[in-house]
Amino acid sequence: MVASNNLDNLPLDLGSGLRLRRSKIEDQPALAQFNGMIHSDEGPDKPDDRLHAWTSDLLTKSHPTFKPDNFTVVEEAATGKIISSMNLIPQTWTYAGVSFKVGRPELVGTLPEYRNRGLVRKQFELIHHWSAQAGEMLQVITGIPYYYRLFGYEMALNLGGGRVGYPRYIPRLKDGDSEPYLLRQPTEADIPLLSRLYQVGCQRSLVACEWDDALWRYEMSGKSKRNVNRSEIRLIETADGVPCGFITHPIDTWDDMLVVQRYELQPEFSWMQVTPSILRYIENAYQQSYKQVPESKPFGRFGFWLGEDHPVYHVMPDSLPFTRKPYAWYLRLSDIPAFLRLVTPVLEKRLANSPLAGYSGEVKLTFYRDGVRLKFDDGKLIVVEAWKPTPVSHSGEAAFPPHTFLQLLFGYRSIDKLKSSFPDCWTSKDEIHALLNTLFPWQPSDVWPVS
Repeated sequence: MVASNNLDNLPLDLGSGLRLRRSKIEDQPALAQFNGMIHSDEGPDKPDDRLHAWTSDLLTKSHPTFKPDNFTVVEEAATGKIISSMNLIPQTWTYAGVSFKVGRPELVGTLPEYRNRGLVRKQFELIHHWSAQAGEMLQVITGIPYYYRLFGYEMALNLGGGRVGYPRYIPRLKDGDSEPYLLRQPTEADIPLLSRLYQVGCQRSLVACEWDDALWRYEMSGKSKRNVNRSEIRLIETADGVPCGFITHPIDTWDDMLVVQRYELQPEFSWMQVTPSILRYIENAYQQSYKQVPESKPFGRFGFWLGEDHPVYHVMPDSLPFTRKPYAWYLRLSDIPAFLRLVTPVLEKRLANSPLAGYSGEVKLTFYRDGVRLKFDDGKLIVVEAWKPTPVSHSGEAAFPPHTFLQLLFGYRSIDKLKSSFPDCWTSKDEIHALLNTLFPWQPSDVWPVS
């Protein structure tokens, strides 16, 4: 393990002829090739050009939050060959409207012959150090099942998921009818509208990512065409040019399906009236892509990849017969008391609007090795502090196995679901169960992160 006091003194000698350093712009060709190869779903012999483009953009484009030295690089000291790498993408998220800084590690990969040597663990230690220096309270990452639990993460926030329909459910225009809603590429002049509509959508999500004008510009014109994380943005207008909403969809189709990943409307427009035009657009956009890639399959499905809940699901329930349940973000929150202090206004508002309004009392939450003490006075949360449970197994008014409290805090699971899933998750009495249910209700999230 790399000593913490050495983390600012890079490069680090890792032994066995390896060293750890920060990236630089000059790494672009080698690092892009490395990531395109190591992360390809089809294996290293068929590098993924979309991952290559993402890496190149992060290193060489004017990204609003990412700097060219935000990758870690493990290389052979003698040859400079890159054998392992990851990065940290800074961003700002919100919890019920309260902003906080987030660090997003991504593109974690190691050559097969160098795995199981602790190289990823060393890089995570460095990444977490950088994130702490930047004042980022939370680290988030997407990835394969279980793996990132090894580094202090818990799957605790909805990721993706949606509904799927088939061409027979697409309403067809009658002969002589024209499309009532049209879609076009936005310009910079449309950013204020896009931003306003996006903020409306964020209100449906407990956790969201803040997007400023620079991020919208980067998404619209800063990313390479083949960047795996680039979204096609389309502004929705009436036939006479009145803007009414927007959608985004990926640059590529998914097998025989094209999905919408963001969909927002101004409140005066009807989801039921606008959505048929969106369905016809999706089919046409897929067919245009199909013509350009001869080996693609004919259009077979449309999807709305809008998380666990969205207004469009409610206006066409029978036309979206297949449900894909969300996967999960991995979260790491090293200072739970600090985060609870940050969101205290949210917790107090939930309490005030509940049958427990005006609650007074003390609650100790044990995570078995550590814990948190909360004290309420007439509905106000006046104390939030770290607390050491003694004895370890039986202290406090409620218990959560390590990291599982994050599932409750971020709305991923209710206290009832946690108690039914983990026998060592318990509450001491009805009052505590009701309080936790009030403070931390189940609430879905659909986060559009910075990438």
